[in-house]
Amino acid sequence: MKDRIILNSREQRRGQVLGWLVAGRLSTTQALDVLGVSRRHLQRLKRAFLVGGPGALAHGNRGRPSSRRFAERWEIIALARSDAYRGYNHTHLCEVLADEHAITISRRTLGRVLQAEGMRSPRRRRLQRHRARRERAAQRGLLVQVDASDHDWLEGRGARLTLVGAIDDATGEILAAHFCAHESSAAYLRLLRDAVSAHGIPASWYSDRHSCFTRNDKEPWTLAEQFANRREPTQVARALEQLGVTLILAHSPQAKGRIERCWGTLQDRLVKALRRADARSLDDANAALTSYLRQHNTRFAVASADRTDAHRRLSKGVDLGAVCSFHYVRTVANDNTVRLEERLVQIAPGPRRRSYAGCRVELQERLDGELVVVYQHTVIARQPAVPGSVVAPRQRRRGRELTADPPPPRRQPQTVANVDLPADLLIPLISEHPWRRDLMMRRKDKNKGPQRQRAGALLSIPSKEAIIPPRIRK
Repeated sequence: MKDRIILNSREQRRGQVLGWLVAGRLSTTQALDVLGVSRRHLQRLKRAFLVGGPGALAHGNRGRPSSRRFAERWEIIALARSDAYRGYNHTHLCEVLADEHAITISRRTLGRVLQAEGMRSPRRRRLQRHRARRERAAQRGLLVQVDASDHDWLEGRGARLTLVGAIDDATGEILAAHFCAHESSAAYLRLLRDAVSAHGIPASWYSDRHSCFTRNDKEPWTLAEQFANRREPTQVARALEQLGVTLILAHSPQAKGRIERCWGTLQDRLVKALRRADARSLDDANAALTSYLRQHNTRFAVASADRTDAHRRLSKGVDLGAVCSFHYVRTVANDNTVRLEERLVQIAPGPRRRSYAGCRVELQERLDGELVVVYQHTVIARQPAVPGSVVAPRQRRRGRELTADPPPPRRQPQTVANVDLPADLLIPLISEHPWRRDLMMRRKDKNKGPQRQRAGALLSIPSKEAIIPPRIRK
């Protein structure tokens, strides 16, 4: 039985052209144009074709084992699958094979062999990025790092809380901190208000890329944003911009490592302080936090390189409560009211009984729940906070404010089919309702003679008392 020779498509094409060349059906120039080889290589292929036939066009190493093969392939796979070397990464296994089994193989080749069998390295290593230590800021107030820590601060005695804090980069002093239910814009606005009230306006804030500080949505730019050539800032970024504070966004947690390490200290010491104070609620935790911060700053705060304080005083004409609040743009309704979700603010008449209907105003929701309407830098209406109300964190989307919590699902109307009611309480069809009957009778009032009689006969139904079921009182 003759040996079988397998040629690929390229070699088959070459054999066909060389056959035509030998038979005289093609010239040498035409064969060169078809095969796209040099004249010298064409003569070499022609000699091989005349001596060995089409089989001479196949590669000489086809069917032969590779010279780079290693006989220990299956031995390596068996060792890697054994219990003795379970969990070895490729680098470690390569070293063990060379030391204990005299099998020399590169790590890349070993990884390629094992990956072909479905065995990946259990521990993939990557080169660590080079990081340089950043020196502390020279003056107090030049750089303030802010962040939030979600932790079981009460150790199960109460709900899980989030600690929001600001630490000075130069001294390591905690400028302000408070507990809240979760990380939100309202929590950071309160943190900014407390820090500015106690110490002044810092030069810059250093934070992560939370949605409270930067817009992370993928929505297209609005027309106003295109004209301004910038995205509309968040509520916290807008407040910082009004106070003249530069917002710096970190690209990694290591960049603001000072406050990250502070969280580790607080999760150890503050948790114990809350345990001694027997804090079980949010108010108890904030009360215990106030006394702890004095001890913490005395223990861990250091002196800055330059004793000059970089904090700026708040100007007399700046209302800090108005800056650290939620700002919304609204259009006054025809009845001179402004709405924020379910709350409605009535605007009193202006000078000379002026109406503000149709005017674009700024609605401020203060952190205590008070609503303030501002028109052309003038307060025209106020609504005090509702007792027990809490400012809910909101996010902006296409100019609309949405609550952080999902809206309650709509109540599906119940039909007669899924309600088990007595037969005498079933509501009649719309076409059989008395009001509908009167409407149809009025439309056919112009028709005379037997048609109206037939319509009246067809529409004759019992009285209202027999159709309308009695009201079911709960």
